[in-house]
Amino acid sequence: MEIIHVSAECYPMAKAGGLADVVGALPKYQNQLGHIAKVVMPMHRTKFLYDNDWEVVHKSSFVMGPNSFEYTIIKEQTNKLGFDLYCVDINGLLDREKIYSYSDDTERFCAFQIAVVDWLSKWQHRPDIVHVHDHHSALIPFMMQHCIAYNHLAAIPTVLTIHNAQYQGWMGWDKQNYIPAWDIRSWGNLDWNDTINPLACGIKCAARVTTVSPSYMEELVYDANGLEKLFQYEKSKCVGILNGIDNETWSPVNDTYITDNFSIKNFEEGKLINKKTLCKEFGLDIKKPLVVFIGRLVGEKSADLLPRAITDALRDLDGAINFLILGSGDANVEQQLLALNNSFVGYYNSQIGYNEKLSHIMYAGADFLLMPSRIEPCGLNQMYAMRYGTVPIVRRTGGLKDTVIDYEDPGGFGICFDRATVWDISYSLHRAVKLYGDKNKLSKIIKKLMNIDNSWEKSAGNYISIYQQLST
Repeated sequence: MEIIHVSAECYPMAKAGGLADVVGALPKYQNQLGHIAKVVMPMHRTKFLYDNDWEVVHKSSFVMGPNSFEYTIIKEQTNKLGFDLYCVDINGLLDREKIYSYSDDTERFCAFQIAVVDWLSKWQHRPDIVHVHDHHSALIPFMMQHCIAYNHLAAIPTVLTIHNAQYQGWMGWDKQNYIPAWDIRSWGNLDWNDTINPLACGIKCAARVTTVSPSYMEELVYDANGLEKLFQYEKSKCVGILNGIDNETWSPVNDTYITDNFSIKNFEEGKLINKKTLCKEFGLDIKKPLVVFIGRLVGEKSADLLPRAITDALRDLDGAINFLILGSGDANVEQQLLALNNSFVGYYNSQIGYNEKLSHIMYAGADFLLMPSRIEPCGLNQMYAMRYGTVPIVRRTGGLKDTVIDYEDPGGFGICFDRATVWDISYSLHRAVKLYGDKNKLSKIIKKLMNIDNSWEKSAGNYISIYQQLST
């Protein structure tokens, strides 16, 4: 089968979160299963763009609203990612350093989607599946079915994967002319609560809708930022498929980012060397359990609870624990976390921003990874941590619920709690310190963690099964 993945992100070309990791891995594993999977994304001006060689494969133009745009499709020449990577260049719209957060994001991603569909419409053959990811590409199924110039693509099955339903791409009806001329009778597919809602449109028009974990699919029926009734109505075509991780990229044996490589046979020595690197750089005590947080400092991740929870834990435990934070997001939370650098010297440190190398060393050297998320559709960080023998401390929600079992339960290996509150986080940190003191139990848990297989093979096969159902 030939599968076209369409996404705003793809690691290592451009990454803002877990979406990039998924789109950067899933096609590779689908190709390894004997299929032809390709990725199409915007041509963000990133280091990967300038460090690699590209060829132009298509040039054309389209009209969006009152304006005409020329676009160029370029292809990475070496297939170094394990799949063909195509980028869409639209001068002045997509050729920017950041992926999101521009005032004209609506125009940018509408133009991106039109260019993708226009390019597909000019192919001499038809792909078997078009697989779109999140709201940035969720209008594509509608365009393929209801836009007059492109409805000859309507027979191609489409799949929409929702990585985070909180973001839906809302746009007013005053921008309906951004969408190429469409059959007015299909306006209901675009509308949700008197606005054009790309994510809702994708749910209505895609042949299948998937989410990135079974539990998240269940949660969306009652908590989907206004789309609950739609998920209830469309539940027959919705399914949750747990994300995997790329075991080649995330491997303590082969990881080139970490200070010392290790396996399950010598994890104690390997983790200690990486922990020494962190403690030396950030002024922490290597003898104490090291808890890290890696991710976006936003409400979904309960980042607003971290300053108080960390403060309470350090005071209640009399400094018997260390913390290291890496992330960016809400400016107020960033400032509060930075302020703690001065309040708890030798016990706590934080670095604001994104640092791929540091994140790998943190997974390898930390004793515990904290994920107190209010919303976590799947979560990849806990799987990365487990791969490196770092015990996850998680709230039971979404994919965290599907991937982590409390160590006091049968077959368990993590620390779990139920509510996103300072008290729940603090109590879990107390449990972490207690577990750290029991070296025999901790060692057994680490071995269990490192033996868990969260790779993409099974999940990639599950997607192929869906494609085959749609193609028969």
